[in-house]
Parts: sequence; C-alpha cells; structure tokens
Amino acid sequence: MSQRTSGYPEPMQHLIEQFSQLPGVGIRTAERFAFYILTAKKENTDRLADAVRKTKESIRYCRQCFNLSEKELCAVCSNPSRDTQTLCIVGEPKDIVALEKSGAFNGLYHVLLGVLSPLDGIGPNDLKIPELLSRLGAAADVREILLATTSDTEGEATAIYLAKALRPFKIRITRLAQGVPVGTELEFADRATLMRAVEARQEIRA
Repeated sequence: MSQRTSGYPEPMQHLIEQFSQLPGVGIRTAERFAFYILTAKKENTDRLADAVRKTKESIRYCRQCFNLSEKELCAVCSNPSRDTQTLCIVGEPKDIVALEKSGAFNGLYHVLLGVLSPLDGIGPNDLKIPELLSRLGAAADVREILLATTSDTEGEATAIYLAKALRPFKIRITRLAQGVPVGTELEFADRATLMRAVEARQEIRA
C-alpha cells in the first residue's frame, strides 16, 4: 500500500491505486479522480461505470487491419469507397483517428499495435508484422505502402525494419514527410501538418 494514500479508508485507497495505474496518472491526480467519484451524483458514476463495461465488452480489433471496431471489420475496411491499392502502416489505432481527421488519406490501414523497442523486449513477432506480411501475400492489388509510424527513435527503427522486410514484395514504399516534428506522435499533430506530411510523402528505397 502506498504511503501517499495511507489514512484513507481501504475502499478509497484501492480506488486511488487503481486510478494511479492509468498512463500518465500520478498519485495526486488519482486522488482527485477518486474524490470526484466519491462526491459525484450516482447517475454520473453509474454512466462512467457503464461506459467502461460496454467498451471492454463490445470493442475488438478488426480482423483485417487491427483497428478498433465493434464488428469483425472496422468502418475503414468495410468501406467500399476506400482505395485498396494504398496501405498505411501505423503504430496504434489512435493514429488512424488522427489521419482520418486530416482528410488526406483514403486508402486502407494496418495497425502494428506498438513499435519495435528492444529495451522493452518488443520485437517484430510481438507486433502485427507477421499478419502484415501474410496480408500482403494475399492482396495482389496493393501498389503503395505508406509508413506512418512516429518520428521518434522507436518509430524510425520500426519504419526501417519494415522497409527491409517489405522489399521482396516489390511494392512502392513511402514515409511521411518531415512536416511532422521529430518525436511527435500523430495524435498531437495538427490537421494541416498531417495533410502536408501525407501529400509530400517520400519514397523509401531499402
């Protein structure tokens, strides 16, 4: 039990500890969350609990691209108007949201569900890279792959690895242009910056 939360009744301590496990949430913020739950109206906390439960029960990964979805295929993969000849590789589902808001890309996606990070023990087989290679082997119409992993060290290493792994497919491989600042996650890039980065993407010759 954390000393920072000692003195609270046990249920309150437990709630604070659970909130503190959320990404980016420290003890002080977790305490504020817990006090909100304690003082909020019951209908508000019931709605919050219901939203958590429904999300956990109904959201899955798209069986084709691993985007978030309520059905077997996500809204992008099931849209017949998308360009099936262009495939954009991203690290996380939230990156798709950012690119869709930019309106600059109309192809399909493949979500890796992470990036290569040897220090954290994350290698190619821990990501959806084998599924990507299998998908490309069965999809004869893909003509371009846009690598849209983040521009930090792990994202760049992932892009370099993918460029080499995809070389046997004889497909044009491009990378987001450097309109996205180095180290910036796609979700924090503004719409205009993402549009320029997609439109000015550069070919990679691995």
